[in-house]
Amino acid sequence: MIGALSVLDRFLPVWIIAAMGAGLLLGRLVPDLDAALDAVKVGEISLPIALGLLLMMYPVLAKVRYDRLGSVTGDRRLLISSLLLNWVLGPALMFALAWIFLPGLPEYRTGLIIVGLARCIAMVLIWNDLACGSREAAAVLVALNSIFQVVAFGALGWFYLQVLPGWLGLSQATLDVSAWDIAFYVLVFLGIPLAAGYASRKLGERARGRDWYEQRFLPRISPVALYGLLFTIVILFALQGHTITSQPADVARIALPLLAYFALMWGGGFLVGKAIGLAYDKTTTLAFTAAGNNFELAIAVAVGVFGVTSGQALAGVVGPLIEVPVLVALVYVSLWGRRLFTAEEPARA
Repeated sequence: MIGALSVLDRFLPVWIIAAMGAGLLLGRLVPDLDAALDAVKVGEISLPIALGLLLMMYPVLAKVRYDRLGSVTGDRRLLISSLLLNWVLGPALMFALAWIFLPGLPEYRTGLIIVGLARCIAMVLIWNDLACGSREAAAVLVALNSIFQVVAFGALGWFYLQVLPGWLGLSQATLDVSAWDIAFYVLVFLGIPLAAGYASRKLGERARGRDWYEQRFLPRISPVALYGLLFTIVILFALQGHTITSQPADVARIALPLLAYFALMWGGGFLVGKAIGLAYDKTTTLAFTAAGNNFELAIAVAVGVFGVTSGQALAGVVGPLIEVPVLVALVYVSLWGRRLFTAEEPARA
């Protein structure tokens, strides 16, 4: 459980807080650093952030035992629950919280709704792995979210920003985003590390066997995931350091509905998993995939549609500012909650 974590994992909150602080400090103290980093991009994808995410995701996806995915895809309870939590409850909850907490701030409200539509396909793999969730279930649910993200993101944006507010007599907003753009984000942030992880396992096991792959190769590359996470956090907060520190009151306003959202989504996912009889590993995977959001997609869409200095973009930036420490804390809550399950899961390789 918690005591079994490595020193690097056990003190992860310390490293993350340090990385956030370093990023904010760099963004404030180094002239034009944010502009220089932001200039290195393809479309709206920041290449430094993309590099960090790829480094972060590859070791986790290399650990997946792809020959076990069939047992996950056959678990209808898990798949249906995940789809309902991610694509029905999640966007609806963020819509409600945005209007409850930010009724008179339309730009921030729209930004939060966009965050709620961008379901997590990247960083959730780290939180799930640290909490001893099922890697195979995480891979399947992330792939499922990716498919729905391409198909449903634009449609749900239209519904929650135009149709539903119109029905309720509320102010409306527009979201012009291409499904091809969403597909490109999915390809970069999931397709590349997934292909690399799959190839590593297949080639490694074929050349040296599963024992060598899992006992020698994986321990060597595992720390790269956390290094990639910390690098991503430093770059992300360096890019947005000035914006965050120059508007602390607005950041606090946006943070309140986000805190409620992450707590309710994670808690709801965990309770649903326990109620439908899932084992601990799949329950915690369900909870983290429900609570996490694709911050890079949300920021890119907000910047591309509304502009880099818009309130919508600021709301997207505040997303990871709140999500990262909250979900790290929930890793420890999840490990503590493992005792609620009668059958302890076997140790993972």
